[in-house]
Amino acid sequence: MALPTSTLHTGIQIGRREDLSDVIYDISPTDTPFLSGVARTKATGILHEWQTDSLATAAQNAVVEGDEATTDAATVTTRLSNSCQISDKVPRITGTAEAVNKAGRKSEMAYQVSKRARELKRDMETGLLRNGAEATGDTTTARALGAVPAWVTTNSSVGTGGSDGSLGNTARTDGTQRAFTEALLKTVVQSCWDSGGDPDCLMLGSFNKQAASTFTGNATRFKGAEDAELVAAIDVYNSDFGEFQIIANRFQRSRDAWLLQKDLWAVAYLRAFQLQDLSKTGDSERKQLLVEFSLESRNEAGSGIIADLTTS
Repeated sequence: MALPTSTLHTGIQIGRREDLSDVIYDISPTDTPFLSGVARTKATGILHEWQTDSLATAAQNAVVEGDEATTDAATVTTRLSNSCQISDKVPRITGTAEAVNKAGRKSEMAYQVSKRARELKRDMETGLLRNGAEATGDTTTARALGAVPAWVTTNSSVGTGGSDGSLGNTARTDGTQRAFTEALLKTVVQSCWDSGGDPDCLMLGSFNKQAASTFTGNATRFKGAEDAELVAAIDVYNSDFGEFQIIANRFQRSRDAWLLQKDLWAVAYLRAFQLQDLSKTGDSERKQLLVEFSLESRNEAGSGIIADLTTS
């Protein structure tokens, strides 16, 4: 069959309206388990400080009847600190871009601000979990907070050649990668408990989340043949020292598995999220979305890391 002679067809038709959906599809993930899961507190200076303390080691305690009381040695608190870093996003559009008729959004600037806000949240999660030490900054170097890997030292399992960070101002050294096993996890869980911690979350990348789902514990998991559902994931692990959630995090390093007591971490805000107009230059408009924040490690001995894991 062929098109009949003189028939108007779409190949020569003039005036067809475009078929453009009025919806913008964006599947970029914005879930930030660490940032959303830990406490929020207030910073009042660019160097945020806090204190930690611990009790004396438990011991046999017996005194002679009628003896003079002996004063116990006083111990002082430990003073810790971390720098506040500034993170921002700056959208800029022309007056014409705002004025024209657009599909999927009424205001181009409002759409760009919303998009940049989600990007900023992802940047914060990445910054809090990167292997990065504190930087105090100067007139040419930005301040940077010491991230989680630079704090955890008490309870860690590292690969050959790997070493821990220290007090937020020394980044950890990566070692030889090895497979994530239940034995590695149980060793760090026990270490956290012996140190006085009570972790409530195991946070890890996608590859090792699937590896954790193969852990058997001391039970066999199965579904009856009449059941149409197959359970292939472990989302809660019940250890000898308490249970914790297993959470996948897209924005942490895939080689790290974090066993966290979330109430012993906080994000301290010197300036919470704010949006401000920047000076207008010509026929364009700029806005700055900004946040100034730091990480507060309230006591790193409550958490642990299984480091240097394979990721594929």
